[in-house]
Amino acid sequence: MLSALQGMDAGFLLMLQNARTDWLDPLAAGYTSLGNAGVIWIAISLAMLCHRSTRPAGMLALCAMLLGLVCTNLILKPLVMRPRPWLDVAGLIPLINEDDPNSFPSGHTCAAFAAAMIFWRALPGQWLGVRCLLVVMAVCMGLSRLYVGVHYPSDVLAGALVGSLCAWTVWYFWQMYQLRHSL
Repeated sequence: MLSALQGMDAGFLLMLQNARTDWLDPLAAGYTSLGNAGVIWIAISLAMLCHRSTRPAGMLALCAMLLGLVCTNLILKPLVMRPRPWLDVAGLIPLINEDDPNSFPSGHTCAAFAAAMIFWRALPGQWLGVRCLLVVMAVCMGLSRLYVGVHYPSDVLAGALVGSLCAWTVWYFWQMYQLRHSL
């Protein structure tokens, strides 16, 4: 079963590589680089700290991303030690260099979903358009990791799942804190 999944992962990446275009290559590489160290998500979170109505969303997103960092980079990647796709998939040429040799799960996608899922829950109702945009940006971050050839689809799905679970965990504890302090 695992070898079948790896075969589908590899086949998808090669298919995606064959569909690359000259105009999209630099856009995907540029966008994925905004996720290095979670920079784009940290910047958005810090901007939200500046406004009273969005301050909780910014704070919670930073907490969710920190939890995601621990889960992906300190626990799962060293535990699983899955090599980057270009090391195992013959003919795959990545568009960018990645220093981290471990692929599973995607840390960029984890950070994106940790932040976006918090923003979805914590931003005020009148921010619906922004909330939708941030979720689309998270999905695009995961897709960019596939497009540039540095992750398998299962890495990205796992990163989205871990990030979403980190957001849910932080949100849950925030709600418990709010409940205890409202009594």
